[in-house]
Order: sequence, then C-alpha cells, then structure tokens
Amino acid sequence: MSNQKQNGSIIAIITMMFLYAMIAFVTNLAAPIGVVMKNDPEVGGSNMLAMLGNFMNFFAYLFMGIPAGKMLTRIGYKKTAMLGVLVGFIGVLIQFVSGFETLEGYSDNFVYLFGAFVSGLSVCLLNTVVNPMLNLLGGGGNRGNQLNLIGGTLNSLSGTLTPMLVGALIGEVTKTTDFIEINLVLYIAMTVFAAAFIALVFIPIKDPEIGRVTSKTKFEYSPWSFRHCLLGVIAIFFYVGVEVGIPGTLNFYIADTSEKGAGLLANAAAIGGFVAGTYWLLMLVGRLCSSFIADKVSSKTMMIVTNSVGMILILLAIFIPKTVMTSMPLFTGSSFAMTEVPVSAMLLVLCGLCTSIMWSSIFNLATEGLGKYTAQASGIFMMMVVGGGVMPLVQNFIADTLGYMISYAVPLLSMGYMLWYALVGSKNVNPEIPVD
Repeated sequence: MSNQKQNGSIIAIITMMFLYAMIAFVTNLAAPIGVVMKNDPEVGGSNMLAMLGNFMNFFAYLFMGIPAGKMLTRIGYKKTAMLGVLVGFIGVLIQFVSGFETLEGYSDNFVYLFGAFVSGLSVCLLNTVVNPMLNLLGGGGNRGNQLNLIGGTLNSLSGTLTPMLVGALIGEVTKTTDFIEINLVLYIAMTVFAAAFIALVFIPIKDPEIGRVTSKTKFEYSPWSFRHCLLGVIAIFFYVGVEVGIPGTLNFYIADTSEKGAGLLANAAAIGGFVAGTYWLLMLVGRLCSSFIADKVSSKTMMIVTNSVGMILILLAIFIPKTVMTSMPLFTGSSFAMTEVPVSAMLLVLCGLCTSIMWSSIFNLATEGLGKYTAQASGIFMMMVVGGGVMPLVQNFIADTLGYMISYAVPLLSMGYMLWYALVGSKNVNPEIPVD
C-alpha cells in the first residue's frame, strides 16, 4: 500500500470514529430533554410519553434504513455522511424552534417529537456509513471488527457523557420549565453539526476499494440472497432489543423491589438509574477491552463466549430470589459508591460486558463476503434497529402480566438465537454468488 493511500485510509478511519461518537451524541440528547417534556402539564408526568423522543429516534430507522443503503451505492460514503450531518442539523433546528411560542395552534411537544424523528433519520444515515466503511477499511475479518469495536468504544463514551453534559446545562427542571430554556444545549448541538459538515467538505474520503459500488454497478442478486446475511439481520433485531431491554426493565424491577419491602432504601428510583448507568458503563469497558484483542480473536468466537456467559447470568438472575442482596459499586455519574442491590440485579448489570461486542460482531459476520452488496446490507441492518423499540415493549408486557424476572426470558431466548447464529447461521453457504 502506498503512503498516500495509507494516509487516506487513516484520515477516513479517524473521521468515521468521530461520526461514531456523534451518533451517540444525537441519540442521547432525547432522554435528558425528555425530562423537560415529562414535567409539561400536557404530558402529566408520564414516563412513557416522556420517552417518546427516544422512541422517535428508533422509529426513524424503520423508514431510512433501506434508502440509506441505496444512497451509499448512488452517491458514495462521503456524500451520504454529509447528508446525514445536514439532516441532523435540521433535526436539532426543529427541536430548537419548538421552544418558541410563535407556533400558534401547534403543541411544542409535537414539534419537538418531529425534530427528534428527523434527528433519528440523521443517526440512521450516519450509522449506515460508519459500520461498513470501518469494516471495509479494515479489510473485513478480525481487523474490520476491531475498527468497529474501537468506534463503538467512542460511541459508548459519548453516550455516557452526553446525558451528564445535557443534564448539567439544563439544571433543575420544574413544571414551568419550557423548551426555550434548553436552547443552550441545542446551540451546542447545532454548532457540532455545522463544524462536522464543514470538516467533511474538506476531508478527502474515498470509498474503500473492497466492495466499491457506483450508480453503474449491476446487482444480479441482493443481500437477502445470502443466508448468513438474512439470519444476521434477524440477529441484529434481537440484539438491539436485548441491549435496551435488560437495563430498561431492570430499572423498574429495582423500584418495585423496594415497594415490596425487599431491603432496598427509599431512594430506589435513583439506585435504579445508577444500576442502568453502570450497565452502559460496562458496555464501554467491554468494547474498549475487546478492541485490543479483536484482531486476534474472531467475531464468531467472541459471540459464542459472550452469549453463553450472558445466558448463564440471566438464568441465575431469574432463579435467585430477589430478597438475596449484595453490595456492588454503582457508577453515580462522578464516582463509584457501594450500594446494596439484589444479586439478580448485579448479574444483569454484568450482562453489559457481554452485549458490548455483539453489534460489531454480528455486523462483521453477516456482511463477510458480500462485496458490492455490503452497502445495501448496511441499510437493511439499520432498519432492524427498530428492534430496540419493539422487543422491550414485549418484555415489559410480560413483566406486567407474569413478573419482572420471567420477562427476562425474552433476552434469554434472543441470546440463544444469537448463539446459534454464531455457531451455525453465520456460515456463508452461498459462495457461488458473484460479489465483485
């Protein structure tokens, strides 16, 4: 490889890493801003309605996934990334506008939710770019997975820091707090998007040689023609549901445990938040550690190990009584504090280490050997992120009817499918399909 080409690859990799962090920045704006929405008299303190901004982010994937994959083919990776950043700026601008009372006849909440949906379109576009780009820049295989894990680490870091930053900027929220009072947050967001767009204009990014496609490329087949890709698409749907469902339901479980007098203190709501935050922090730790070994350990091996361990942890959590308590260090935002929690909660928090490697590993396995079909497959994968909205709903329906721990049969069975996929379903049984 010539020095010029190598330098170009390094610049492209660094740029994709930055976009990986931006994805988490946009996605995690919704939750803390949702606190303002929750205190709106129109919402009436509903947690479900307050989470609609987050839901709209996920819901957008269903609409943009396939078109985003086609854009990679027609206009290339760089222009698609630029479009994603531009759409993100517009989405944040709409949320900014929702704070003004000049929109007579329209609820500021609905305007905010529309802005969150547009921001979700942006995140989908950016995700569609960075995952295959890093995989292809790494030449696929272990190296491609390693680059995505490093990007995932930055994504987790940004996802951990964004709610803290936004929460600090918003400050105390009361029933009189309006969207216009969070405009400083949105000013920062729009500045980040504008700076990213300008940077992308001048950064020389070329589409990777492997799997390069143009508007003239002929596609005799589709990603659906590859069995391992089809099964991987299903795996990613289940995975996002597992990633979101484990900490989300755990938060409710801890609060309910306190109400039933199982030993937790009265501040169970805060403890539940710290438990969920520690789960996400462990995902960051898992991605960081695995990025050092990913060039030596295959995606298949990592999937087999983590899903097996995850299933054992969930099974133990289901059968250990909630009255059995232990102390564990919980991340409180600035430090760790030893806190008494059910043993089952600690086991589920540890699942964060297992789920940390699954996104990049599934993507790596499912797109291996797709060549020119990689861009289309990336779009399909992004569409399946909607599983993060669907599967937790299923899990919490079961939690309401049969109990919290029984509901963890949903992530248990999902991990069982992902384990099967790593063992059997990830094998490319369609090598006769031309991909050049």
